[in-house]
Order: sequence, then C-alpha cells, then structure tokens
Amino acid sequence: MTTHQRQFSNPIDPVKLDKLAEVAVKVGLGLQPGQDLVMTASAEALPLVRKIAEHAYKAGAGLVTPLLSDEQVTLARYRFANDASFDRAAGWLYEGMAKAFDGNAARLGVVGDNPMMLAEQEPAKVSRANKANSTAYQPALARITGFDINWNLVSYPTAAWAKLMFPGEEEFVAVNRLAEAIFSASRVDRDDPIAAWAEHNRNLHVRRDWLNGHRFAALHFKGPGTDLTVGLADGHLWQGGASTAKNGITCNANIPTEEVFTSPHAMRVDGTVTSTKPLSYQGTLIDQIAVRFEGGRIVEAKAAKGEEVLGKVLDTDEGARRLGEVALVPHSSPISSSGLLFFNTLFDENAACHIALGQCYAKTFVDGTKLTPEQIAAQGGNKSFIHIDWMIGSNEIDSDGVHADGRRVPVFRKGEWA
Repeated sequence: MTTHQRQFSNPIDPVKLDKLAEVAVKVGLGLQPGQDLVMTASAEALPLVRKIAEHAYKAGAGLVTPLLSDEQVTLARYRFANDASFDRAAGWLYEGMAKAFDGNAARLGVVGDNPMMLAEQEPAKVSRANKANSTAYQPALARITGFDINWNLVSYPTAAWAKLMFPGEEEFVAVNRLAEAIFSASRVDRDDPIAAWAEHNRNLHVRRDWLNGHRFAALHFKGPGTDLTVGLADGHLWQGGASTAKNGITCNANIPTEEVFTSPHAMRVDGTVTSTKPLSYQGTLIDQIAVRFEGGRIVEAKAAKGEEVLGKVLDTDEGARRLGEVALVPHSSPISSSGLLFFNTLFDENAACHIALGQCYAKTFVDGTKLTPEQIAAQGGNKSFIHIDWMIGSNEIDSDGVHADGRRVPVFRKGEWA
C-alpha cells in the first residue's frame, strides 16, 4: 500500500470493529432492555465507544454514559501538579459509579491506554497516585468484585500501544497488526462471532465443571524455578467463560478469555514461583519475578527488572502480598500461539496459567453472591485494594490437583490439560 493510499484508508477494519462492539454488548455484557451503561475509555478509543453506544441503544439501553481519559491530561499532572495532588483521587466519581451500579447499571471498560505512559515518571508519585486511586475506587470496585452487576472489558488498538508491540513498523502498520490481533483473540474475525463465543463458553464450562467435580484442596505447580502449593479457599468454586451476576444477567467479564479460575486460600500458599512472562504495570516492565510464600504471604520477592516497583506494589496493603486468584490456561491458547507479548494483562494473562496478587472475586465461592465480605474472608478469600495478575505457566510447567487426603490428579502436563 502506498503512502497516498494509506491517507484514505483505515488501519482498523470497520466491519470487525463493529462486530467487536456487538460482541461487547451482547456477549460481554448481555445488556438488558432498559439497563443503563457506564463506560470508561481513553479518548483515542472513541471509534469503538461510539459503536458500542450504537449497539447498546439498539439492545434497548436506558442511558449510555461514557467517561473518557486522556494521556496528555494524565501526564500534565506529573509535570505540573503540586506534590499533594498525588495523594488525592476523584472519590466523588467512584461514589457516583457505585450509585449507578446499585441502580443496576452495567459497567464496560475499553482497554487501550499506552502501557508505558508513566514509564518516565517518578515511581514514588506513581505509587502514591495508584494507592489513592485504589482507595477511592473501593465503592465501585466492591460492586464489580462482588459481581453485583454485569460487566465487561474489551480493547481498542491505540497508536502508542501498537508502537510498543511492533516498534519496527510504521504507525499505520503497527495499528493494523494490533487491531487484527485483538480481533482474532476476541473471536470477531469469524463469520458468526456470537456463535463462536457460545461454543467457546461451552468448552470452558467443561473444564470448569471437571475441576468443580474434583473439589481439590490445593494445586501444586512444578517446573523450572517453581515449586508452589496453592491451597484453595474453603467452598471455592471454579469459574470460566460466561457466568451470571447477582442481578441475574449472564455475561463474559473479559474479552478475550481462555481461563478457568478460582480463589486460593489467603493463608495456605507455600513455596517458590517464578514468572514466565513480563508483567507490564503502570509504565514499568517487571520481569523475571521470583517470590517465596510462607503461610500464604510473600516473604521474599525479587525481579531482574522493575524490582523497586514490585516492592511498592507488595506494600500497598496487607492483602497485596497474598493471592486473590489462581487461573489455568493451556500453553496452546490462541494468545500464546500468536507469540505476541501484549504488555496488557487482559491479553497476556490468557496466554498462560497465572496467579493474582490482592482481591479475590465473590463469584469464585459456592453461593458467593449471597455471602458477605466477612464470610468470604472466613473461608480464605483475600481482601486488598489491588488485583494484579502475573503469569507462571509455560510448556515446562506441570500441575497436579491435590485432594484433602493427599491423592494427586494430573491437571496440566507440559503446559497442557492432562
């Protein structure tokens, strides 16, 4: 394609973008007639935001409210704001979102911010701002992690993200490659994406049901740099694919998704584990993470790159050093097979088995939608201001399910379902 041709073409296929918006509304959210929608996105993602609004209103949405962020506005704070600014957050906004969720509004997040946006900013200020924001976000986050409402995350191929993934390409080509990767992973490159998602959900439910049938007491991961026993929470429930929120609406919270997941017991994780893919966190690439757990808590943590930032994450609160999720993903998953590092947890977590530091999800407990936070904590569920996934699976990692009587059942061998 010549430069002249590119001036009059779009690197993002408009037909597939429209299909992604339709999947977000119909599969991701399962949006119901009369239901309001609160949507967050970067200003650059407006083409997708507009398409989602169209499909939401076609589905009978009551009111669609987009909340947009902008990279330059964010960076202006770090360049010009007074020091006290970094201990503040827009609590009033999150209280308003919580009120909307209490009124049964759905929540949709369009992911696509520049992963390295804050890479050049002072780590202490980034950490303070994140902590203030995490604290202020609690009213809204509680409705999400409690699965009170139907919610969903999808992605838009922004230029900065694309250039990070494909640094040797022209911007047009990089955006096109990222867009096609997103469309493929999100299953909207098919003739009938809705049907493709129905089949995919059925397959994930088979894995989920097999695990729930075994009622394992723990999982044991073994491989290079890893010898980790993850005790599972009392009354834990494996989830994967579409599931039903407290408001009775079935949704797919993440698009894409390849995982089945549950809650570890916050006090029953022991051993060592090494990351198998880098973690991109707030502008820092944290690579070759190696931690040791005792009694559920990380007591030793190292990283070849980004260790200072990792330390600040672990010091966010007491729950930040404990696990809120363990997830199983085969090494042959489409995202892993693509060979791409997305620098984005929504995608990278679906390339490998992973664990998450911090907050657990209520829906990973039997009758979790009826349990109070105190009851979930009593069963071993972790509580924290953060929820950060990082990858521990590869084609060299085996995992066994361990029953309460010590019997072991192969779950993964060389990164694949056994």
